Amino acid sequence: MTLLDKDGVRLTVDDATTVATVTLANPAKRNAQSPALWRALTEAGRLLPGTVRLVVLRGEGKSFSAGLDRQAFTPEGFDGEPSFLDLARGSDADLDATIEEYQEAFTWWRRNDLISIAAVQGHAIGAGFQLALACDLRICADDAQFAMRETSLGLVPDLTGTHPLVGLVGYARALEICATGRLVQADEAERTGLANLVVPAAELDGAVHDLAAALLAAPRDAVIETKALLRGAVERTYEEQRVAERAAQARRLRDLAGVRD
Repeated sequence: MTLLDKDGVRLTVDDATTVATVTLANPAKRNAQSPALWRALTEAGRLLPGTVRLVVLRGEGKSFSAGLDRQAFTPEGFDGEPSFLDLARGSDADLDATIEEYQEAFTWWRRNDLISIAAVQGHAIGAGFQLALACDLRICADDAQFAMRETSLGLVPDLTGTHPLVGLVGYARALEICATGRLVQADEAERTGLANLVVPAAELDGAVHDLAAALLAAPRDAVIETKALLRGAVERTYEEQRVAERAAQARRLRDLAGVRD
């Protein structure tokens, strides 16, 4: 069932509505991104049925996403949109609000009630890299290539990618990847933790299907609680994490026993 199909984004859900697929659907432009696409991604997150447990993000064609459409930097920008040059001439408050709106397309993928998987083939550059990083997990074809090219344009990565990148590969490697803008090949991505798994391109769909099945095998509430525990672990001390584990387990035990507070 298709719930959304516009501005280069298509959202479908399976018959049981437990798995949703978000597809970047502009292969002629290698799924280059624009403000309209970001708004469509935000809308896709809001349209997800409450029964959806898992979201797969993929890109049509040879590339996952080649990053920001360079038309954004031209004086005319996109039809009906202010160009980035026009935005730069606005007030600090307006510019901040606009970037925050763009970021919303990248934030909902880590909701505790969902697990998101990016299926990455070909190029994932700049905004494409950050969109893959927005997901919980990344399964990559062996031709996948990541790069953070914002610095080469005199910009910084601002679509929520810096936090997960540092968490995955550490500060020093994240700085080197961002400051040089170099390509990270699939084997390095797997070795450094950017990719959970790398498979031949022809096996990408099958690998994503197998992982999805394994993730859906566990009871939903247990997965939600576990994801919340793991996401909060970075900010908590060891003792705080112990307390959080006990509280989460108490909730699960009471739920399994049918005991209500």
